Amino acid sequence: MVQLDISFKERYSLFISGEQVPPSTDDYLPTYDPATGNSFAEIAIADSRDVDQAVTTARTAFESWRDVSPEKRGRIVHRIGRRIRDSADELAAIECKDQGKPMSQARSDIRGAWRYFEYYSGVADKLEGRSVPVGSDQVDYTFREPYGVSAQVTPWNFPGNLFARGVAPALVAGNTVVVKPAPQTTLSTLKLAELCSEAGLPDGAVNVVTGTGESAGQPLVSHPDIDTITFTGSVATGQSIMQHAADTVTPVTLELGGKNPAVVFPDAPLDQTAESIATAIFTNAGQVCSAADRLLVHEDIHDRLVDRIVSIVDEYEIGPGNADPDMGPLASAEHRDRVLEYIAVGKEAGAKPITGGNVPDRPGYFVEPTIFTDVQNEMRIAQEEIFGPVLSVISFRDEKAALSIANDTKYGLTAGIFTNDITRAHRLARYLEAGNVYVNKWFGDTTQTPFGGYKSSGIGREKGLEALDSYLQTKNVAIDISADGSGTLPGA
Repeated sequence: MVQLDISFKERYSLFISGEQVPPSTDDYLPTYDPATGNSFAEIAIADSRDVDQAVTTARTAFESWRDVSPEKRGRIVHRIGRRIRDSADELAAIECKDQGKPMSQARSDIRGAWRYFEYYSGVADKLEGRSVPVGSDQVDYTFREPYGVSAQVTPWNFPGNLFARGVAPALVAGNTVVVKPAPQTTLSTLKLAELCSEAGLPDGAVNVVTGTGESAGQPLVSHPDIDTITFTGSVATGQSIMQHAADTVTPVTLELGGKNPAVVFPDAPLDQTAESIATAIFTNAGQVCSAADRLLVHEDIHDRLVDRIVSIVDEYEIGPGNADPDMGPLASAEHRDRVLEYIAVGKEAGAKPITGGNVPDRPGYFVEPTIFTDVQNEMRIAQEEIFGPVLSVISFRDEKAALSIANDTKYGLTAGIFTNDITRAHRLARYLEAGNVYVNKWFGDTTQTPFGGYKSSGIGREKGLEALDSYLQTKNVAIDISADGSGTLPGA
């Protein structure tokens, strides 16, 4: 695999109105290489003054961007996608260093990022309204128009990919954007904002304010000139954002956590299923909201399937992302410690770690891939999102029990069914309480398919055409063409 040797600046500023802007605070915080634990750069800490500047800039840019013809908007967004494609090696290297993921995973993420811009660019001139048949005395039609300024708060696990997932449809719909990335992984977001500008996007259409949730995130989501909010992250932070949004009556799209069940029946092909489950939980060191962190397996094949997964995991190479191992480090020291706390909790509750559960003897934020058996669904490791390389295995006796266990959680993001019985697959897909159901595979969603959760896993949908609903509002126009101009009363 080709490695790209890139250099990093000592300090990174904010990105506002197409320019790098120092923070009003003149304060910076370190960003760390998760593979070594060493700081290699500093990022600006924005405060409410910087947020206000970014939002004001985005508001000014919106006044002209919304009136750019759909065809031209689409072409600019398509050019952004090409810029990302041409810079894919550099962006992947940035994420490999800043987030810690293996290089092949980083490259895949960036391919997805340019695909979002490519996909949504083709939608720009197809955002149609409709004619409503209300009778001969009135002409009635609708059209869809942008909200205005979109606040996007992105997480640290897929920073570049999720920048694109929200920014591309927002721009195509005619909105402008202020992005607040996670403080642990800001560098690819800053680079992507620069590429947007280089591709011809008007200054101020995409802005980036970096820093902590308290310094920049809270002022952004509570700003009175923000028209819509998109957030990906934890349930607790999503709830806080909803509270702030309530004060300004701002619509929100929330993609929150998951505790996702993979339900395996005896007729599933064991080798293929084992590979799918290992990928589903240990990709990106388990730092994936849609990871299969609960394995529900029929008692008749429990031991055989678990043995196969263990044999796969025991062969994993664990190391720094630039070596492109099977699994890299966790993104931060704080998160590593949180995952280790959950492993300790699982052991104390009586779950059995049959592989992993330790910290490798090396620098960085590594945790071994861990598999627990003898897990009861009421245990914390089966109910709370660990967001790490920890698989909880639960045995079930029949389909009814499997469905009950699968739905017995506050989350409802993804679920998987592994069976060769197509009738069973359709039946369970209907009753699983999840926004996305995979059958005989995992991570089955694509750029074109809607993604989002039930219950505490979120509000609204991202990806696919449904994502545009977060960035477009419908206006109805009613025109009286009656001869006498007679009106009607409310509620008619």
